[in-house]
Amino acid sequence: MLKLLKKIIIGLVIFVIGLVFIVWLVWIPGATGPGYSYVLSWGSKGSAAGQFNDPIGIATTASEVFVSDARNARVQVFDYDGRFIRQFGKKGDGPGELGRPMNLTIAKNELYVADYFNDRIQVFSLDGTPLRSIGKHGSGPGEFNAPGGVAVGVNGDLYVADFYGQRVEQLSSDGQFIRQWGNTGKVGILAGEFNYPTDVAVADDGTVYVADGYNDRVQVFDAQGQFVRKWGGPFGMDIFGPFNGWFATVTSITLDAQGNILVADFYNNRVQKFTPQGKFLSSFGKKGTGEGQFRKAIAVAVGADGSVFVTDFLNNRVQKWKPKP
Repeated sequence: MLKLLKKIIIGLVIFVIGLVFIVWLVWIPGATGPGYSYVLSWGSKGSAAGQFNDPIGIATTASEVFVSDARNARVQVFDYDGRFIRQFGKKGDGPGELGRPMNLTIAKNELYVADYFNDRIQVFSLDGTPLRSIGKHGSGPGEFNAPGGVAVGVNGDLYVADFYGQRVEQLSSDGQFIRQWGNTGKVGILAGEFNYPTDVAVADDGTVYVADGYNDRVQVFDAQGQFVRKWGGPFGMDIFGPFNGWFATVTSITLDAQGNILVADFYNNRVQKFTPQGKFLSSFGKKGTGEGQFRKAIAVAVGADGSVFVTDFLNNRVQKWKPKP
């Protein structure tokens, strides 16, 4: 009896070890890209120029970095070395005023701001002049319930991550509804369903990449709106973790010049990089307050020179990284 029990225990141990090995091979990939090196950071908590109170969204031009300073209800602009240039916006719901500015996008020399508390997308010139507003509160076509992120296609169409609406909406440049992904107001974990989507990015060919926040995954749709793939943990099914290619709340997504995908992995305090097909390439960052450490990496943007800028949420700063040779 003891010999039989011993054989069963040994068999179970071997099975578990084998299963762990298979899981590691299949769902925990190794890095295949060169990675990034820390360069510098700027900012501290406060309301003065160059200080932040919950920095969230980030976007770049060829020479400037735009940061949504959420609780200060403004956007601040810096050069690539973190030197303050200008700011605009104030708390309110009028034209040019901001509730809680979230993720940002720049397209055709205009800044698009997901104005979370005001349930709209605001568009500014790059000097901060308010130009127009798109959307209003609601659950109907072209309406929003706390938009968290926005992207702009090459034809000017808008793609909006509607956080509490549990959907992503595609609108024409003047705000006319075209289509949506997700079931309005309903959380889901299947393909094409969302669990508080936070951000969206669009490739030049019209491919749509969605940061499916609390589902801990990225979902991809083609230019015709059809589901293509998803990734993040086993089967991309709301299984979070600290491993390569896994997430613990996805809060921002962007593309680099080569079409690779960079994702802000919030609770894992890092940024991960993938091919357009979802193959893991590299990651950088860990928890902390020192150089190259994050206390919740909440958004990511890529500069014209390949530099990567990350909003370090609880450290109230922005970090700059560069690709390793």
